[in-house]
Amino acid sequence: MGSLQFLSEGDGLSRGVAVLLLLMSVASWVVILRKSWVLRRALSDVQRGTAAFWQSDSWAQAQQRLGGLDRDGVLLPLVRAAEALPAGTLATSGSREQQLTRQLRDALHLTLLRLQWGQVALATVGSTAPFVGLLGTVWGIFHALTALAGVRTLTLDQVAGPVGEALVMTAAGLGVAIPAVLAYNVMGRVVGRIEADLEGFARDLRELKLHPASAAPSA
Repeated sequence: MGSLQFLSEGDGLSRGVAVLLLLMSVASWVVILRKSWVLRRALSDVQRGTAAFWQSDSWAQAQQRLGGLDRDGVLLPLVRAAEALPAGTLATSGSREQQLTRQLRDALHLTLLRLQWGQVALATVGSTAPFVGLLGTVWGIFHALTALAGVRTLTLDQVAGPVGEALVMTAAGLGVAIPAVLAYNVMGRVVGRIEADLEGFARDLRELKLHPASAAPSA
């Protein structure tokens, strides 16, 4: 009850810091849970989808197979970008290779933006939560010592109690930051792996469309 009593007796800033840390924790865990589910599906879909695409007998069959395997639309935008080239625009003034490269690059960037959703939030929480908790601790210690300023005789228990309760805010800040930092690093590696697979798939698609007779499909 010490920490709850500290918050109940604290001023608006102490309570505001506690509420902010709570909101940051909830936001980071929402991102972690949602992003873990999306990345796990995307990693599986990329591996199964690329294999099914290159084992297809025709372009139409490959698209049909991807429709059932690419649940989050990770590979299909690249296939559609390689299939449909712009007409009647400045993009058509370049060579076919330039058009394909531009189309595939834009589709790849849009897909990666969706996969990187939440990374900024995790990085922000991981880098700022410890300082928010430290602010709560410093202000809590100041508030506790100010309240004891009028006491003529101070004992160690009178000082250690409020100070110890204020230090809980630092621990809370670290408790919010550590999961966010760990998730940011782990998910960043997963996104990097998916990005490498998508870049390889995009290069193979470009070669297939530019040199359909000589291109050697590979998984």
